Amino acid sequence: MAAIFHRRNSNFRMNLGAMNRISVSRLALSFAGVVLTSALLAQAGTTAAGRWVPIGPEGGDARAFATDPSNPSHIYLGTLSGWLYESQDMGGHWTRLANIADRSDLVLDNIVIDPVHPSNLLIGAWVLGGGSGGLYRSTDAGHTWSPIYDMKGQSIRALTVAPSDPKIIVAGTLAGVYRSVDGGDHWISISPSQNAEIHEVESIAIDPKNPDIIYAGTWHLPWKTTDGGKSWHNMKQGLIDDSDVFSIILDPVVPSTVYLSACSGIYKSTDAGGQFTKIQGIPSTARRTRVLQQDPINRNVVYAGTTEGLYKTTDAGHAWVRMTSADVIINDIYIDPKDNTRVLLATDRSGVLDSHDSGTSFVDANRGFMQRQVSALVIDPSNPRQLYVGVLNDKTYGGVFASEDGGTTWTQRSTGLAGRDIYSLAITPAGILLAGTNHGIAAYRIGSGSSGVWQTAGKVVTYSEKKKTKTVRDPKTKKLVRQVVSEQVAAPAPDITGRVSSISIGGKSWYAATTEGLYRSNDQGATWVGGPLLGETDLHQVAAQDKFVLVANFHRLFVSQDDGANWQPALVPDGLSRVAATSISPDGVFWIAGPEGIWISHDSGTTWQAVKTLPINNINSLTWDAGEGRMMVTSWKGGLFFGSSDDAASWKYWSSGWELRGVRSTGGRLLGASLFNGVVMDPAGVASGHPATAPAAAAGQ
Repeated sequence: MAAIFHRRNSNFRMNLGAMNRISVSRLALSFAGVVLTSALLAQAGTTAAGRWVPIGPEGGDARAFATDPSNPSHIYLGTLSGWLYESQDMGGHWTRLANIADRSDLVLDNIVIDPVHPSNLLIGAWVLGGGSGGLYRSTDAGHTWSPIYDMKGQSIRALTVAPSDPKIIVAGTLAGVYRSVDGGDHWISISPSQNAEIHEVESIAIDPKNPDIIYAGTWHLPWKTTDGGKSWHNMKQGLIDDSDVFSIILDPVVPSTVYLSACSGIYKSTDAGGQFTKIQGIPSTARRTRVLQQDPINRNVVYAGTTEGLYKTTDAGHAWVRMTSADVIINDIYIDPKDNTRVLLATDRSGVLDSHDSGTSFVDANRGFMQRQVSALVIDPSNPRQLYVGVLNDKTYGGVFASEDGGTTWTQRSTGLAGRDIYSLAITPAGILLAGTNHGIAAYRIGSGSSGVWQTAGKVVTYSEKKKTKTVRDPKTKKLVRQVVSEQVAAPAPDITGRVSSISIGGKSWYAATTEGLYRSNDQGATWVGGPLLGETDLHQVAAQDKFVLVANFHRLFVSQDDGANWQPALVPDGLSRVAATSISPDGVFWIAGPEGIWISHDSGTTWQAVKTLPINNINSLTWDAGEGRMMVTSWKGGLFFGSSDDAASWKYWSSGWELRGVRSTGGRLLGASLFNGVVMDPAGVASGHPATAPAAAAGQ
């Protein structure tokens, strides 16, 4: 059935290691001196209606489609952040519909629609980076959701309704195969618990005529039952052993024809899985075929969505042609059942792609779809409507995006970055945009004279002492004498190739904290010097303010009070397990933060005082807001963030409704860099905030 899509893939492309390097681990919300009332917590957990507005950039990771059987132009789209989107015009425009469990770590890979009552939906989800998940139901076309308790905690990797009986639904989970015979109200396990193989079920298919015939693809091999789960047998004839089975589809007219995709390739059976033959024609490098989809009009046409592009056969699998470039990673495929020239792809990195010519060519279909992982956000100090963001994981589809109208529209500015991830951005007084990437530093000149191409940010040099003899005149005797002198000689060194997690512009110098150490430029980026700082290489944070510089990795601090000429180690305060953020305010106060809260120093890091006035911990960013004269603090918990203009003596709070990596202000508006949802903006433009020390008053806001 074209309206129902089963999902296959447990291999998500999220760069968790990268995310952890620029954030703090997610710990439980705790308190530091101020009690956060239930009213304030309620405001922190705002519903979708109270959230800030995502403004872009468009694109990112799209996971799964499902279409309204009564209206093929009405499409639902699942994501990896718990959000469900919908389109009423076949992907022409997308609207955020709901966050099904008000959490950001649910992968929505499985959406089914009741073919009799299309306003009834089920979503099977699994937790990003975890082993749990759940099944959720909506009876109002996806606007509101409630959990189904029989499947509480189940990591659901596949979900399919029986074509011959919409009351029968089968789910594949990490624990095994489950079935409902009452439309999803109640569920029982139909895979034997003693079986050592039928678990980690990644794909499910149900015979179009007999709902008791069920195929289950696991992380090892496929299995089949012909009696509704009373007995199971392995289908492995012709398959390479240890094949992860991502997708199974049955020909709706001749169900004995079975297509199966695995990590070892694509297979076809013409005897209901008794014997499989490996299909040739798809390169071995594209073996991870995440999804198969048969054309609902022409059954000889089958599309294969792989980790290296879209493939298509027009002769039932004998010959295959790649239809897209190899950098397209495909999670799902939708073919319009009324017009099979319309093909939509749900992809990693490039969002939704749309074809009007049976997959021959594709264009972006991401209007309103915003799922970028924003790692850095800066605003041009000379033009508050000029914004730049850096994103993670999107390769050639990501890099840096720019907006010249305050975030209304965005343009990708990534030529020359070669698909590098962006970890940090900074704008110099001379109008140069610096990007810290996973492979060195890149520079981009802002303005009309820009070439539009990123270039390596200067050359790295090393200095060595060289002794030489020269003739000088003795000032006393006035005679010429020979004298041995020393001079510093510059020599080229290898470019910075490691990850650059943080860039800061100081009084006279530019600084970059990298996996190779600390680098400094005193000549506007023409040359860089540096390396290990007092023996440390893997540095994550650098903050510079006038002559003061503060550098950190997770467990060590380093301080310079003379613009980087000399360095001293500083003690990490007791009680701080990990340094996740650093900053220096213009009055010379040092700030550091991590899972346990914030500490400040008035003596350049010699002594530290814990901040007792902030009602949240688990801090992930400290940013000085020059326009408003305050330190802005974000945390992973609750969508709350805080600002202080009096060195942490008092705080004001805001509630964005999103997990933020950092906050900036421009033109009276606040902008946030979110974990999965691009840049979000305060629609009201209220920059004053609420007093955090007066929760009773805050409750009445």
